[in-house]
Amino acid sequence: MTTERSDMTDGAEQQGRNLELIEANRKKIDELTKRLVAVMSRRRKVPAALQGPSQELYLKAAQAWMAEAVEHPAKMIELQAGYWGRTLAHFAEAQAALAKGPFKAPEDPGPKDRRFANPLWDTHPWFNFWKQQYLINAEAVQKAVDQTDGLSDKDKKRLHYFSRQIVDLLAPTNFLATNPDALERAIETNGQSLVDGLTNLVNDLERNDGELIVRLADDSAFQVGENLATTPGEVVFRNRMFELIQYTPATEQVREIPLVIFPPWINKFYVLDLKAQNSLIKWIVDQGFTLFVVSWVNPDPSYKDTSLSNYVEEGYLAALREVKAICGTQKVNAVGYCIAGTTLALTLALLRKRGDASVNSATFFTALTDFSDQGEVGVFLDDDFVDGIEKEAMEKGILEALFMARTFSYLRSNDLIYQPAIRSYMMGQTPPAFDLLYWNGDSTNLPARMAVEYLRGLCQSDLFATTGFPICGETVHISEVGVPVCAVACETDHIAAWKSSYRGVQAMGSGDRTFILSESGHIAGIVNPPSKRKYGHWTGHDLSLPPEDWLKSAEKHEGSWWPRWAEWLAGRSGGMVAARPPGDAAHPPIAPAPGTYVRAVPGAA
Repeated sequence: MTTERSDMTDGAEQQGRNLELIEANRKKIDELTKRLVAVMSRRRKVPAALQGPSQELYLKAAQAWMAEAVEHPAKMIELQAGYWGRTLAHFAEAQAALAKGPFKAPEDPGPKDRRFANPLWDTHPWFNFWKQQYLINAEAVQKAVDQTDGLSDKDKKRLHYFSRQIVDLLAPTNFLATNPDALERAIETNGQSLVDGLTNLVNDLERNDGELIVRLADDSAFQVGENLATTPGEVVFRNRMFELIQYTPATEQVREIPLVIFPPWINKFYVLDLKAQNSLIKWIVDQGFTLFVVSWVNPDPSYKDTSLSNYVEEGYLAALREVKAICGTQKVNAVGYCIAGTTLALTLALLRKRGDASVNSATFFTALTDFSDQGEVGVFLDDDFVDGIEKEAMEKGILEALFMARTFSYLRSNDLIYQPAIRSYMMGQTPPAFDLLYWNGDSTNLPARMAVEYLRGLCQSDLFATTGFPICGETVHISEVGVPVCAVACETDHIAAWKSSYRGVQAMGSGDRTFILSESGHIAGIVNPPSKRKYGHWTGHDLSLPPEDWLKSAEKHEGSWWPRWAEWLAGRSGGMVAARPPGDAAHPPIAPAPGTYVRAVPGAA
């Protein structure tokens, strides 16, 4: 009897604690709901042209579908009947399992999808029903798009992409009632995970003035200059466009010809200097090179009329001039990453027009110079988007970082939007302390004029590889890039497709061309230290071949391409000289690396 009373007392106390917890959470939810309503009421209006493709695309698809139905009704009926048949059969199997038993999911033929990793997706009839029906629906949509004729290749590619976005958005994993991971977590935590998730959601909305940008990394875990971008160096030059960082030598002797890296100004340079273990900057210094890196300013609306010519004259040419002066050399080796590689190629063609031989060799990391095939990002480069971008940028003076970051995220929406949102908003988890994702969220604005020139003249019109691109009072062509070049592209790059990068190198006028294809994508394929022994690479000598044939004939190598490139670079960097400390009498150190621009918000630099 005493034991029973004790159990009853313990049970009552536990029930009381649970009720207190529920009441506390209810009050939190009330407060969070008020904050949610308040922030959504302040949400700025984003132009429709920046939210999705124009209705013209869907109108074309509807017209093509109706025409196909009229001309080939049997094909359309077969497609519909197949979908209906699979759906009804699936429903009947699920009903039978519920009504007659045993209470288990029907056979699941697959295919496997990592979104559905929880075993309940395969074993529980409720979750298995939603999973299998979703996959049946997704396949039906894909087949419908595949079998829709009467569209141009470009429109069909865009239709595939944007229909896939809708399908991915509607996955059962994205909804609480059909996500077993989120439901299990809610039960385990007595609903606390849902309160934490709502807190994360409201915080993200407040952080971005009502615009939902999923936070990918724990901001509190990183500080630029403390546990990121820690390779020693000094800012030795600064103008309105950039700070020039010279890194402290790590060897007693260095190569005579210095190296300068131009990173993309869409993001900040420290992706190449995240941590000591994966820092390309530190690794280059350790190999005995005098290294300079450009840290671009994050522009505010006062930079509205800043053009690509300004980036070349006040950026590239200024950096080359200062590096030569500091090192006392006539030549410099240069690296350009992504859009900075595109602009480096423009600069090299311009220098050749001017008879300037300052650049001894050039390396391109995932850079496009031939835009005839725009790759996956091309779905955002039709006039419906670009017209909207131009209007927005010219009104604001800048293309805000928000739009560029969101565009690139949607190229990998399951990895960079939906899965992080599930973890943060449904599971109530703190974003991971992941340096690369922290950097990914540290985006920058683009000057209005420069953004439009890039989108119209390069991405859309492909002028550099065709009729010539106007820059700094000259018209330059890709064939005028004549210095020794080494290009590194990445196999699964969704921003700069490797085949397009390869075609650009083919069109260059240099008689000394090297092409390296790394495994992985736009960032991981570049930030690939030898110590990780993670991603391999391919090399091949016959650049006259089409890209597919080049890859078939190329030799596969295990491990990072960094040592291979360092050997290539050393052969074009002269002999050894005494190590150079940062700066000189005319360039006294201004600030320690990573400098002030990398930390600055627009207008504060």
